[in-house]
Amino acid sequence: MRVVRFTDVDAEHLESRVTERGEEDGPPEGVKAKGIAVMHDPDQRTAVVIQHFETEQDMSDSEAALDGMDPSETPGTRVSVDRGEIKFAREA
Repeated sequence: MRVVRFTDVDAEHLESRVTERGEEDGPPEGVKAKGIAVMHDPDQRTAVVIQHFETEQDMSDSEAALDGMDPSETPGTRVSVDRGEIKFAREA
């Protein structure tokens, strides 16, 4: 899993990015993510993007494409990127 935190998120810009991504058939070229979730806190003007990958290698292979994204294609200013394995998850 790759978790990216953004600040200075403009709600209208984020909404347009979400709409565009929703109209696409899959992830951007060069990205091997199997899923994505976006959490937005409009009061703090932050967003967290959670990207799911099948394998660590898929995530590694996707790094160049993700790091090379034009800032206009992201929700805001990227402030951190965390990578790791889910150790526990539960859904009701």
